[in-house]
Amino acid sequence: MRVLVVDDHELTRYSLQLAFSAQENIEIVALASNGKEAIDMVECHHPDVIVLDLQMPMMDGLSAATRIKSLEPDTKIIAYSSVEDPQIEVMSQTAPVDIFCRKDVATSDLINLVRKMGSDKVNRLEPLAKIS
Repeated sequence: MRVLVVDDHELTRYSLQLAFSAQENIEIVALASNGKEAIDMVECHHPDVIVLDLQMPMMDGLSAATRIKSLEPDTKIIAYSSVEDPQIEVMSQTAPVDIFCRKDVATSDLINLVRKMGSDKVNRLEPLAKIS
């Protein structure tokens, strides 16, 4: 499974890279620090799953998700955010993301979510619309 991690915080990117790289059948194909880079990485690497921060400079995650889904509609996008604002969750439900996941979720839960997304077991109609 090919995974792209997009977050403007370097520590978060590299921590997730380390966690995912230790997993069997998960390959980190690229890291990006903003939505614009994410789109470039999608065009180049065609990931199966994207862990996408929502608040980033240059281009936010929701704007990037819209563009990514137009390029690669089958790519699964996990909106990954630490923001407590309920409006962000509402926006992520109307944006072209497949699931919302809070950043304070356990790493093992995020890994399991990526596995589920990559194997197409989760879709927008299932009740897993939010992981917190």
